[in-house]
Amino acid sequence: MKKLIATVVLATATAFTLPAFAGYKVIDVNNGGTITGKVKFTGKDPEPVVYKVTKDTGTCGTDNRVIDYVDVKDGALRNVVVFLVKVKQGKKFDKIEAKIDQKGCAFLPYMSVMTNNTLFEATNSDPVLHNIHTYEKMGRAKKTVMNVSQPKQGATTRKKIKLKRGDGLILECDAHDFMHGFVFVAKNPYYAVVAEDGSYTIKDVPPGKYKIKSWHGTLGEKKGKVDVKSGATSKVDFTYKGK
Repeated sequence: MKKLIATVVLATATAFTLPAFAGYKVIDVNNGGTITGKVKFTGKDPEPVVYKVTKDTGTCGTDNRVIDYVDVKDGALRNVVVFLVKVKQGKKFDKIEAKIDQKGCAFLPYMSVMTNNTLFEATNSDPVLHNIHTYEKMGRAKKTVMNVSQPKQGATTRKKIKLKRGDGLILECDAHDFMHGFVFVAKNPYYAVVAEDGSYTIKDVPPGKYKIKSWHGTLGEKKGKVDVKSGATSKVDFTYKGK
């Protein structure tokens, strides 16, 4: 594994129960199934990207900013979310609002999770100008969701995020090209952020056949199918390949 200097923290957010999301119905899931697996990486692990910090060094520091976008350890790929696609009903769906801090000229957390059609909040904790520029990631394409200047320390931007096509957001600061982050946007409660060893578990799934995907902010998505049986465990692995 390469040394990761950029701070990588998984979702820190405010969660509370939402009675219902549009297009999703909460039901009692009795003797549901479980999906487990692992997200793997084969081939050459890309080198971290090195950015030179030449602006606002009193706040941002003078050391190079090193970001390991493809974080691999012992063949496992981290910072990945595995999720079921277009689930119409199932277990309770908790609402999670994204809370992003621009601190030390970095987005904290680097990778997080929020639920669709809920609040995204970004705060500038630095005494220098930042902006919050978010893109909806749709395969190889991206579309601006918001682009707001935050010139003063303590400035906070809040916006409800509703993605129709994409499954996640790319975060950038146009004032500092070394500031990057990612947010997965959940459209149902059947998702899991992989553990340090690349493994994941999704529980209480109503029996049935589903499409399942893995999402990585840089490498994109992988697709699969799964047949979930009552009280049983199904296994689905995903593999990303380096060049």
